Amino acid sequence: MAGSTNKTANAAWEALMTAYATLMRDFAAQDIWQEASMREYDVLYSLSKCPEPLRIGELHKHLLLSQPALSRMVDRLVQRGFVERLAAPEDGRGVRLALTDTGRKVQQDIGRKHARDVARAVTARVNAEELRQLEAICKKLAGES
Repeated sequence: MAGSTNKTANAAWEALMTAYATLMRDFAAQDIWQEASMREYDVLYSLSKCPEPLRIGELHKHLLLSQPALSRMVDRLVQRGFVERLAAPEDGRGVRLALTDTGRKVQQDIGRKHARDVARAVTARVNAEELRQLEAICKKLAGES
């Protein structure tokens, strides 16, 4: 029985990764990434979802980037005026990251277009009930339920 369960689990994982790769290629091909790359957008989006500025280590938990790659990306986003470094109130040496007004506008502009692309791609492949099931399964896998 365990062998069958393992095989099914691995087949499900492979299907999930294949679906992710397929959709990400489709999204990358969209003509919306002029102001920020998809990876840069991920950083801007993650910061936009946080109610207060984050330390880079906290931000790292939300992204699929190595810590050094994230640090370099944050440097570039700061240089471009999308992200700002703020002194951490609890630690004079600490730094927190927040979106600038420009960064928030870029995130929202790309986000509206990306949300339409996501909805279009996903609803073309699955129906409303399957979407609810997919959301519930993904939340379980993420430990959210």
